Amino acid sequence: MLEIIIFAEGQSEEQFIKKVVAPALKHLNLFLKPQILKTSKESAGGALNFDRLRFYARRVLDQKPKAVLTTFLDLYGLTTDFPGYQQSKKISDVYERAKCIEVAMHERIVADAGCQPDRFIAHVQPYEFEGLLFSDVTRLVSVEPDWHLCRGQLEKVRNAFLSPEHINDSYQTKPSLRLQSILRPKYKKTRHGPLIADSIGMSRIEAECLHFKTWVNRLRALSRSF
Repeated sequence: MLEIIIFAEGQSEEQFIKKVVAPALKHLNLFLKPQILKTSKESAGGALNFDRLRFYARRVLDQKPKAVLTTFLDLYGLTTDFPGYQQSKKISDVYERAKCIEVAMHERIVADAGCQPDRFIAHVQPYEFEGLLFSDVTRLVSVEPDWHLCRGQLEKVRNAFLSPEHINDSYQTKPSLRLQSILRPKYKKTRHGPLIADSIGMSRIEAECLHFKTWVNRLRALSRSF
């Protein structure tokens, strides 16, 4: 079984990987292990600067020579020190913008760790994890009894964008704030996020979210490479 370590943005993403993504890939003998990195001496999760990520990436790739490392980081709120970030700001297409950062990040991490290129997969999720939850609004509102009353508002948000991954990236319009503003009882990130994703299921999320699907398919392909 191949161990795949995933540097996750926070607790919601960690639980999403454990409860939704990992079970979907287990039959391929892939063992996904999400890990929340310390962002300071006192806390873990949330905004992570590149120097800290690079430190942990070097350590993991050195200490676990048979493992593969990947990331599950939000494009929204990504710190400006990430490789390719400034160049990506000039790109309007969100998929190309994320790819620009991923390519630059892959190059830096592989060079810094001195590892084989296929041992690190850079993934930046547009724009944040909560965007995936708009993949199926019907399933989303089924998680809490009174959420069905908010279905129309949520569908209006979803229908305004090409895909859930295009729901945009300012503080006022990011997917998580939209959920918190619309849903009653209020959306709670660490509790509801993984529950909604589990209710929607991997196949539906992948059908709606091309960038996420591309990442998952790259993980699936590892079962044939190692």
